[in-house]
Amino acid sequence: MWKPILLLCASNLFMTAAWYGHLKFKNSALWLVILTSWGLAFFEYCLQVPANRLGNTYFSVTQLKVMQEVITLVVFAGFSAVYFKESLKWNHLVGFILLVAAVFFVFKKW
Repeated sequence: MWKPILLLCASNLFMTAAWYGHLKFKNSALWLVILTSWGLAFFEYCLQVPANRLGNTYFSVTQLKVMQEVITLVVFAGFSAVYFKESLKWNHLVGFILLVAAVFFVFKKW
């Protein structure tokens, strides 16, 4: 059950780097950062597709999607803090708490 979650976390590292990592290289040619981003996205898909296939044996598609969104934001928050030196504000934390509440409601058996 933990393997798809770990794969989704790893895939999100590549996705976040592909989508936002190039912002530190604004003087690089656009075609070069696009190709680099595509290369990183390849590894993201190599992890994300198996994560969802394996994860679907444990979780519903809706549960996987909500889990993916929470993982994406947690990874992005860490990435922006470490890579861009941006600090988390109180409103970011409130938003994350609301996302955790969303996970609770999606996973709860009513």
